[in-house]
Amino acid sequence: MTYPTVILSVTVLAFFGIMYILMPKIAKIMTDLGGPNAKLPVYTQALLNFSTFCRKEGIILFPLIGVGISFLLRYIKTPKGKYQYHALMLRIPVVKDLITKVAIARFARVFSSLMSAGVGVLDALAVTGGAIGNKVIEKELAAAAIEVKEGKQLSDVLAKSPHFPKIVSQMLAVGEETGKTDVVLIKVADFYEEEVGVAIDGLASVIEPVMIIFLGAGVGLIAASVMGPIANLSTQVGNN
Repeated sequence: MTYPTVILSVTVLAFFGIMYILMPKIAKIMTDLGGPNAKLPVYTQALLNFSTFCRKEGIILFPLIGVGISFLLRYIKTPKGKYQYHALMLRIPVVKDLITKVAIARFARVFSSLMSAGVGVLDALAVTGGAIGNKVIEKELAAAAIEVKEGKQLSDVLAKSPHFPKIVSQMLAVGEETGKTDVVLIKVADFYEEEVGVAIDGLASVIEPVMIIFLGAGVGLIAASVMGPIANLSTQVGNN
């Protein structure tokens, strides 16, 4: 996400720089050419109004937005906030699939390593839950550990999970029956790690053209909003 984050940040800074510095000068040019009552396209007038709003209200509004973002980031670091944030991530279509695959790969890799080292199932679940990286799935594994303690098979418990695909519980059941849980889960980890790599490559290949289209649309909108009206006003002044 480094590339799209940098591009998006530069785009936002450039946009607000244009609103603060360039648009007031362009508004003056348009006023000089067509007068204060000159008729402008809707999108041009919208940009001019937004520029005026940024210059008048931005001194108060933008610091408030910054403070709000700061408080939000601090809240996300709290246990309750982190849980709600992770739950939200699991509701976003594309992000949900990626996070789930990463969580399953980590679960299978860490749990199999602990089982092969002779760690008990309950202790292995506790350690694995903390390594998942998602509080919702961690809580789910903690609840699964309680059921396992009561005598249920882990594969049966995970079969009811909304986040673990059926193939994971089925493979785990095979491992429990054969006594080779660690070997089976290593294969599961390899499979899902490969799935994560494919998903990330696909997402990266989509993000780049989407960002280019986004930037092109923004540049085109600003150019059309500025150059078109100036050319029309200049033509009208020349005809008069």
